Amino acid sequence: MNLLFSLFNYFPHGGQQRNCLRIAQKCAESGHKVTLYTRTWDGPKPKEIKIITLGCKGWTNASRNQNYIKDLIKEIDKGSFDGVIAFNKMPRLDLYFASDPCFKAKFQSANKWLSRLTKRYRLYSNWEKAVFEKGQKTQILLITDREIPLYQKFYKTEKERFHLLPPNIDKRQFTNEDKLNAHNTKRKELSLSTSSTILLMVGSSYHTKGVDRAIKGLAAISLIKERKIHLVILGHGKAKKYKHLAKSLNVLEHVHFLGGRNDVPEWMLAANLLIHPARNENTGTVLLEAMGNGLPLLVSAVCGYAFHVEKAKSGKIIPSPFAQKKFNGLLQEMVDSTHLSNWSEKGLNYAATEDLYSCHDTAYKLIEKFVTEKNHDSL
Repeated sequence: MNLLFSLFNYFPHGGQQRNCLRIAQKCAESGHKVTLYTRTWDGPKPKEIKIITLGCKGWTNASRNQNYIKDLIKEIDKGSFDGVIAFNKMPRLDLYFASDPCFKAKFQSANKWLSRLTKRYRLYSNWEKAVFEKGQKTQILLITDREIPLYQKFYKTEKERFHLLPPNIDKRQFTNEDKLNAHNTKRKELSLSTSSTILLMVGSSYHTKGVDRAIKGLAAISLIKERKIHLVILGHGKAKKYKHLAKSLNVLEHVHFLGGRNDVPEWMLAANLLIHPARNENTGTVLLEAMGNGLPLLVSAVCGYAFHVEKAKSGKIIPSPFAQKKFNGLLQEMVDSTHLSNWSEKGLNYAATEDLYSCHDTAYKLIEKFVTEKNHDSL
């Protein structure tokens, strides 16, 4: 089969980006021809997949998306593709991998009626409608079912078009020696003593992930200087204003922005606690990766995968709606706790007994199934 994959932008370390690339690679490894279209590509290009970048045209993100979709539809029309698979909402799709929350529900719940008059709202609503409206043919792959009732409320989407996938982390094996080496090596990298406590954050888009919340929580911990408590942030984002916040709270030397990294598992082995006070998180694969590395967690209830943390009893959940004072108290409680090793062990046991790993294999099988059925029906 000749398959077209689409993603607005590719960059290493993004969860949506990793899912797109790995599923596309699964298809290519199975003998299918795969072309992946994006606006931009940052990082090495895989040899088994053809990468085509259409560029960024437009002054706003909405206009850039609009121009990209117009150009992509032209490529679809002139190409001989058997199936079109996208990781962003748009028309003309055979399969959509859902990694974003329901756009229309977000605006309805926030009562942003003025925003609904904007071009941006019309564009994004129409693209979402093209996927989810009752009667559409697009098959929808999801890694959490929490948004299904919202899509059905606004678009009457047929339930048989939703296909829930397992999570998608890599199986992790390590020894106590590996953990000790990571503990010492990563602290040495930051010129910290081996007795320092590391609170780890992982994820791009600092505002969405709640970096400001984490810095305020860090500043509220008692005796952070004497206890050598540090916040390490891995992922892409603009750090300037967050550094200003840390400086204003007198904790700048305790906050470390390290950017996108390829050694996240080693940082998870080295850290004492993963904190994820996200404002919005459709899933939160990093939560499962932390459990697989034996790292206790403090995470927002809004995260789609927060239920795994609760089920595993591998940490604590920040209630919704978020309250900074409540978060600060939970963070202080976990930093002071003598039960970190207990949370760690429970997370490892959960990761060893649950299917947290077969997302990409399952997605590939569904793509092959539905594209085959579509082309058979068209004969």
